[in-house]
Amino acid sequence: MAAEAGGSAAWNVLRYGAGLLRRHGVLLGLVFAGLLLPLWVFGELADEIHEQEAIAFDEPILQFAHTMAREGFNEFFVFVSKIGYAWGVVPFDIAFVLVLAVLRRYREAVFAAIALGGSGLLNVGAKLFFARDRPALWESIAPETTYSFPSGHAMGSMTLACVLVLLAWHSRWRWPVLALMVPFVVLVGLSRVYLGVHYPSDILAGWSVAIAWVAAAYLAVYRVHGRPWRRPGIAADAD
Repeated sequence: MAAEAGGSAAWNVLRYGAGLLRRHGVLLGLVFAGLLLPLWVFGELADEIHEQEAIAFDEPILQFAHTMAREGFNEFFVFVSKIGYAWGVVPFDIAFVLVLAVLRRYREAVFAAIALGGSGLLNVGAKLFFARDRPALWESIAPETTYSFPSGHAMGSMTLACVLVLLAWHSRWRWPVLALMVPFVVLVGLSRVYLGVHYPSDILAGWSVAIAWVAAAYLAVYRVHGRPWRRPGIAADAD
C-alpha cells in the first residue's frame, strides 16, 4: 500500500515537472543559459582578477595572436575594432532606440534602452572597480589608456547582439540576425586580442556579463506580456 502511494506520488511529481517544462521551458532555459551560467563565468574570472592572479590562458593566446600580425590583418582588425564601438555599435544603439520610440514601440524601446545603456554603465563601473591594467606584451598599433576588465567592445557588441536576437526571436528575422551578429561579435572580440589591448579573459568576461544583463532586462520588461511586439490587450497566455 505504502509502495503504491509512493509510486503514485513520484508519478505525479514527474507529470507536474513535465507540464512545468512545457509551459515555462523557454523561460527556465533563458534564466539558466542567459543569466545563471554567464554570471558564474563572470564571477570566476572576476575572482581571479580581484585576487590579482594570472589567468592561465591569457598570455599564450595573446602571444599566438601576435604571431598572426600582418599588414592586411592590421588594417582589418583596426577597422573592426572601431565599428565594434565608437564608429558603429554606439551610434547604432542610440539610433535603434530612437527609431523604436518614433515607431511607438515603447516597450521594445524601453527594453533596448535599459539593456544597451545599462550595459555601458556597468562596464564603466566594473572597469573602475577591478582597475586591471591593459596587456603590455608589445606596443599596440591602436593603444588604449583606460582599464582593461571587462572589455567594453566585447560587452557592447554582445549586448547589441543579444538585444537584436531577442527582439527578432519570434519573427522570420531570427536566423538572419543570428547569422549577422554571431560573426560580428566574435570578430570584435578577436580584434581586441589581436591589437593587444585586451586579455582574452577581458573578452570572455564582457560577453558573459552582457548576456546576463540583457537576459535580466528582458525578463524584467517582458515578464507579463511574454514577448516583444505584442499588441496591447492580448493576453500573455496566447503564446
